[in-house]
Amino acid sequence: MKPASPSHEPGTQEPHLKRTLGLPSVLLFGLAYMAPLIVYGTYGVLAGASQDTAALAYLIALIAIVFTALSYGKLARLFPVAGSAYTYTRKSFNSHLGFMIGWATLLDYFFLPMVIWLIGAAYLGAAFPSVPTWIWIVAFIVFTSALNIVGIELAARFNIVLMIVQLGITAMFVVLCLHYAAAAAGPGGLIAAQPFFQPHVPLSATMAGAAIAAYSYLGFDAVSTLTEETIEPEKTIPRAIVLIALVGGAIFVIAAYTLQLAHPGAVFKDPDSAAFEIARKVGGDIFVTIFLAGLILAQFASGISAQASVGRLLYAMGRDEVLPRSIFGYIHPRFRTPAINIAIAGIVGLIALKLAVATSTSFINFGAFLAFTSVNLCVIRQYFSGAAGTRGFGFLGGLVFPLIGAVTDIWLLCSLERTAIVLGIIWFVLGVVYLGWITRCFRQAPPEMAV
Repeated sequence: MKPASPSHEPGTQEPHLKRTLGLPSVLLFGLAYMAPLIVYGTYGVLAGASQDTAALAYLIALIAIVFTALSYGKLARLFPVAGSAYTYTRKSFNSHLGFMIGWATLLDYFFLPMVIWLIGAAYLGAAFPSVPTWIWIVAFIVFTSALNIVGIELAARFNIVLMIVQLGITAMFVVLCLHYAAAAAGPGGLIAAQPFFQPHVPLSATMAGAAIAAYSYLGFDAVSTLTEETIEPEKTIPRAIVLIALVGGAIFVIAAYTLQLAHPGAVFKDPDSAAFEIARKVGGDIFVTIFLAGLILAQFASGISAQASVGRLLYAMGRDEVLPRSIFGYIHPRFRTPAINIAIAGIVGLIALKLAVATSTSFINFGAFLAFTSVNLCVIRQYFSGAAGTRGFGFLGGLVFPLIGAVTDIWLLCSLERTAIVLGIIWFVLGVVYLGWITRCFRQAPPEMAV
């Protein structure tokens, strides 16, 4: 397929993003967004919430994510344009519901870069206490914003290097945990059911852990916003979405399993830094240093991908004229990237200067689960509509699989902490109010997408 030209000829065509990304770049983009190494950074909190069934929590979350990933893949073939769940809901249902899903998705996309930068700054602040935390936050924002404005090709090159580093450190951690477990309990200690099953642990506790574990998977769907920059998106995006979910899920489950083998129980000196405690236990001070460096690199890679996705989602909504087109639909004439939107994402990240990690992360999963549920329902709607392109869905792919995905996503949504649900509802209500304002009390439909 010939790459689409990003230029704009007045009166002839709309501006387009450059098609430069193949399957490897898209796959690495999604994995970098997920930052596989971050599974270690959140392990202590997850192990406590799931009552020491972290591996099962990741596995349950993976089941929901895989079924949702299949739905994303089907819709990416039907609608090969940027916009993700926002676009799919508009085209499958109506513009009002599409707007609300876009609004909910903004909750996820907008605040995820902020959380990433905040966590990275917290780690650097702990390592270098003489440097104020706000300096690290600003440095993260400025550097990642510059890379994304220059262009996704540059960001993709960085992601390749950073992903190799992440996967290498993850492999080292897994091997060290296995070696420690084998030395302590013999070869038989490498096989255990406890990370997946504890007879005294109720399912509700594991589901609460799964709701937290789903945070690690955020990013598999973000690559659908790169559709207009991807070569042969009808084939590449669906494959990449499923591969990202499966590869990421395998890493998370294996990591959680080996961590529990090396450190049975969910008792830590500090749950927020549990992985550092285990890293020192299995690998000593040298590995702790390597691990800290890798964790910071993971935050950087994830921040690049997360901010880029915010820019492209806002671009889709600006092109749609739901948001002011002159601002949010702007493409930089030289770099062919949504430069203003990327800058806005960076400005929002400055809120991290006044927020704690726990508060900021509570904003995210509500919007993500709502968007995931909508995507599954979109597939079901398309299946029953009998529209062109849905004949290959089949009964399982068009109804059973997306129904399983939707039910699981709703279950995870209801398993979130009360604070997250309350904040999510408040954000959703604000969206309804704004929608009513721009549509004159819902008497008009929001502008249709220009594709």
